[in-house]
Amino acid sequence: MSDEKLVGVVLVSHSAEVAASVAELAKALSGGAGAVAVAPAGGTASGELGTSSELVAAAAASVDGGAGVAVLTDLGSAVLTVKALLAEGDELPENTRLVDAPFVEGAVAAVVTASTGADLAAVEAAAAEAYSYRKV
Repeated sequence: MSDEKLVGVVLVSHSAEVAASVAELAKALSGGAGAVAVAPAGGTASGELGTSSELVAAAAASVDGGAGVAVLTDLGSAVLTVKALLAEGDELPENTRLVDAPFVEGAVAAVVTASTGADLAAVEAAAAEAYSYRKV
């Protein structure tokens, strides 16, 4: 891939293990997506279940390549934590967006789409479209 700027993806879960596993799965199912920066932000700084605004902000900063950051969350306080960071205005990189999508399927769709060089709006749309994936 060239020097093209790609959308970064942050996966926020109450569990560090869940966030890391979904990040690994999304990258693997997207053919490795080596160029796409994906960062898990799971649990608290002390390793407990929960969410940490510091971990989310650090993860977002680590994946920010200038094309935007898509943040996907699992539930409850993860959503509230990201919304609070966005409301503060200076804690997350510019052009960071909370994406309303299912956590696992949305993460895969976001990473696959980001790996094509798509912009943040397209990454968000692909992840959100995962709500319509039927299993039966």
